[in-house]
Amino acid sequence: MSDNMRGALFMMLSMAGFTISDSLMKQLTVDLPLSQVILLRGIVTTALTLGLAWRMGALRMALPRREWGLVFWRLVGEIGAAYFFLTALKYMPLANMTAVMQSLPLTVTLAAAVLFREPVGWRRMGAILAGLFGVVLILQPGPEGFNHYSIYALVAVGFVTLRDLCTRRLSRETPSLLVTVITAVAVTGVFGVVSIGVEWQPVGGVQSAQLVASGSFVFVGYLCAITAMRSGDIAVVSPFRYTALIWALMLGWLVFGDWPSGVTMLGVMIVAGSGLYTLYRERQLRIRTEQLAARSGSTRGI
Repeated sequence: MSDNMRGALFMMLSMAGFTISDSLMKQLTVDLPLSQVILLRGIVTTALTLGLAWRMGALRMALPRREWGLVFWRLVGEIGAAYFFLTALKYMPLANMTAVMQSLPLTVTLAAAVLFREPVGWRRMGAILAGLFGVVLILQPGPEGFNHYSIYALVAVGFVTLRDLCTRRLSRETPSLLVTVITAVAVTGVFGVVSIGVEWQPVGGVQSAQLVASGSFVFVGYLCAITAMRSGDIAVVSPFRYTALIWALMLGWLVFGDWPSGVTMLGVMIVAGSGLYTLYRERQLRIRTEQLAARSGSTRGI
C-alpha cells in the first residue's frame, strides 16, 4: 500500500470516527444537557489522548510565546465551535449539518485572503462563491427551512475557520498530539465549569455506553487524522474529508430516518464540488511554485 493510499484510508477512518461521534451526541443531547454531555465525553477523550501523548513523549510544554498565542486562539475557535455546532446539530439533520461544515476549505481560503493577503485567483474565488451558494441551498432560507439554529451552524463554521487558520500558522515543530491534548483538556474544563450552573440529569446504562463510545470515536478521529497527514501528500489526502458526507447520509437515514430533500442534495453536491476544486487548485499552485523555485535554484547554480 502506497503512502498516499494509506493516508487516504486513515482520513476516511477519521471522518467515520467524527461522524459516528456526532450521531451519538445528537442522540444524547435529546435527554441530557449539552454541557453535561460535552464534559462527560471530554473526560473519556482527554484520558485516551493523554495516555497516547505520554506514551509518544509529546507532553513537552516548552513552546515559543507566538505558538502559545496561536494555541489560545485555536482553543477559542474549538470551544465556540463545540457549543454552536452541537447545539445546531441537536435540531438539524445530521447530513445537513455535516454538509455545511464541508464548506471549511472555502471559508479558510477566503479568510486567509482577507486577513493575511494570501493570493486567490478568479477560479478559486468563483468556487468559493459557488460553495457559499450551496450552503444557502442546504440551509434553505425561508419561513419553513431557516431558523436561528441555521445561524448557529454558520457561527460554528466561523469558529472552526478561526481554529483552522490558527492551526495552519503553527510551526511544524509544535507536536500535533500536544495541541490535541491541550484542546481536549481546555474544552472539557470549560464545559465542566459551565455545567456547574446546569441541573444534571441521571445517566442510564445505554447513555453511559454512548458517552464512552462517542469519546472513543473522537479519539479515533483525531488519531487517524494525524496519521493521515503524516502518511501521505496532504493535497492527495485532504479531499477524502468529504467522505464524511457519505457517513452522515447513511447514519442520518439509518439512525434518525432523515434524508435530504432534492434542493438540499443539490447544495451538498455544490459544496463538495467547490471544496474539491479549491483543494485541486491549491495543489496545482503549490506544484507550480515548487517548480519555479527549483528552476530558480538551478539557474543560480549555473
